[in-house]
Amino acid sequence: MKKVEAIIKPFKLDDVREALSIIDISGMTAIEVKGFGRQKGHTELYRGAEYVVDFLPKVKLEVIVQADQLDACIEAITNAARTGKIGDGKIFVSDVEKVVRIRTGEEDETAI
Repeated sequence: MKKVEAIIKPFKLDDVREALSIIDISGMTAIEVKGFGRQKGHTELYRGAEYVVDFLPKVKLEVIVQADQLDACIEAITNAARTGKIGDGKIFVSDVEKVVRIRTGEEDETAI
């Protein structure tokens, strides 16, 4: 099993959710986060004063998939989240040792 973490632009969340749904991945967690990479933030004007916004709003998705779904999951997220502009985000993949569904006690693949 693999854990896919994707940092994306907030307005792309519905597109990514729909793309994952098409490939039968329905369970995910979405967290509103702030951060920056090469984008480095930007300056804004507020009441005549200019200030720097270092941390930009993003959405972090966490999805647990079976290993054979990994490539399709990455492709779906990449295609749905891409705008072609700086700040589109990143995808991180890590191994998952164990999953337990609390309600039933099911474990691993059956718990996903």
